[in-house]
Amino acid sequence: MKFSMYSVGAIVLSLSLLTSCSSDDGGSAPVNYEVPSTYTFARNGSTSIDFSGQTARLQMLDAMGGVYSTAATAGTPLDAAQLQNMFSNTNNPFAVAELNTSGKNLKSKTAASEDYFTLFLGGGSTTEKLAVQTFFESQFASGALASQGNSASAGVAGSYLDGSKMRLFAANGLEPQQVLLKGMMGALMMDQISNQYLSVNTLDKAATRIENTNKVLAENANFTTMEHYWDEAYGYVYGADDSANNALKFWSSYIEQVNADADFNTVSAEVNAAFRKGRAAIVANDYLTRDQQIAVIQKNLALVAAVRSVFYMQEGKAKLVQDNGAKAFHALSEGYGFIMSLRYTRQPGTDAPYFSKEEVDTMLATLLSGTNGLWDIDNLSPKLDAISAQIASRFGFSVAQASTVN
Repeated sequence: MKFSMYSVGAIVLSLSLLTSCSSDDGGSAPVNYEVPSTYTFARNGSTSIDFSGQTARLQMLDAMGGVYSTAATAGTPLDAAQLQNMFSNTNNPFAVAELNTSGKNLKSKTAASEDYFTLFLGGGSTTEKLAVQTFFESQFASGALASQGNSASAGVAGSYLDGSKMRLFAANGLEPQQVLLKGMMGALMMDQISNQYLSVNTLDKAATRIENTNKVLAENANFTTMEHYWDEAYGYVYGADDSANNALKFWSSYIEQVNADADFNTVSAEVNAAFRKGRAAIVANDYLTRDQQIAVIQKNLALVAAVRSVFYMQEGKAKLVQDNGAKAFHALSEGYGFIMSLRYTRQPGTDAPYFSKEEVDTMLATLLSGTNGLWDIDNLSPKLDAISAQIASRFGFSVAQASTVN
């Protein structure tokens, strides 16, 4: 069955030539401009794009994931203090010197969008922001405890050989590395994309829109502030693809994995086109088209998070019969992180996520309910099915459709 709920045929315009009605402050007038086939924009012969801060943060998070992998593979204790330093970028924690001196860090941007955690839209609060950051920090201690030489078992944090890869698991069966990586895709990347840089509250705040219309460039830069905000959103999706670390498995990778399924095979093209069209529209002062592209991006990123949540719940369910359930825990931990990400989605044209904080918290608590969390495998399958159905229903696809994504 062809998935069509998120088709944006009425929104997606020509890739080569866009004709639209401008909604700039000077009134409505027809404007014609080209949309490039790649994300390439220049002014006066030099690039007007900069998302270096986003690339740095993706590399930082990837490096943090590597600390878990190294400890698990080598059978050596994981240093929680090292991960804490990497999270806040203090004490020169990274092997890549440029990351240490970048002036960027992960912690300050975690659950930190202005819309959700300053303006308190979407049910957010300062209390929630601090709790989210503390939760991720708890995964450092969980990883350290799991690396002390024990074999993972019900109620016991330790390591487990999953095929050819050694993994670290907390006492409740969750894999701290995957909870961090997938959870931060939501709390950092999704939140900054959908609720910060692609928020109209950000793009049009203060004099930003007037300056963009008049092409007043940011200080010591070749871009307007609005152009830069858009680039930063783009960087959280594709920023690592344009670096030496183009194999990082964050949003661009999962967009392609979901796109590989025939039911969702418009996702990649729609997101890529929307970023290019929106950026071109900003240059042309076509704010109506800009806002249409925001809707495309927000919908599709949320869809990817939902599909991967269901996929990993079902993949885990299929593996519960292996090794007393231990074979399932890597997939279920990835699913746990993607479910966390649903809280940071944005329903276009609203101030709300597709799932509220309370709904997400309930799903996560249900997943870990029972004796020793995921180790309660005798009662886990019905929970996985119920959570999968709840997510799929909200987004208008079936559990079976999401389960076939590679």
